[in-house]
Amino acid sequence: MNSKEQQDFTKVDAKNYPNLENYKFGIVVSEWNIDITTNLLKGAEDKLIELGVNRKNIIISWVPGSFELVYGSKELSKKNLDAVIAIGCVIKGETDHYDFICSSVSNGLMQLNISGSTPVIFCVLTDHKKSQSIARSGGEHGNKGTEAAVAAIKMASFK
Repeated sequence: MNSKEQQDFTKVDAKNYPNLENYKFGIVVSEWNIDITTNLLKGAEDKLIELGVNRKNIIISWVPGSFELVYGSKELSKKNLDAVIAIGCVIKGETDHYDFICSSVSNGLMQLNISGSTPVIFCVLTDHKKSQSIARSGGEHGNKGTEAAVAAIKMASFK
């Protein structure tokens, strides 16, 4: 990887990776904060295709909320995929619910990575304000879905 790729994680050269045409990726997406998660999904899907993944080799599944991403990722991991991307968005509210969800999801996805053979990529925004989520789902801070797609390709190649 050259220094420019290190500076901008999303600017990768497809020739640095194996032919991705036959690689298979799963994306599990939370319906909660759907305006944000749809933008993240678009970023991930567009980047996978841009780098050579065949659209028919991308499986997209929806779950009600970020807590359910763990189960959805576990089930997608059973489908002989090269990597799974878990996309969600949790925005802090007035109660401790935010802390419980963020902790549970990150720990659950980590456990899938430890115990499973399919890499699961964490693409769950955990912001304090909706404006922060907007900025990270295609706004001024880029699209974390795009970054997750690059991470998925790198981890699929790592296997």
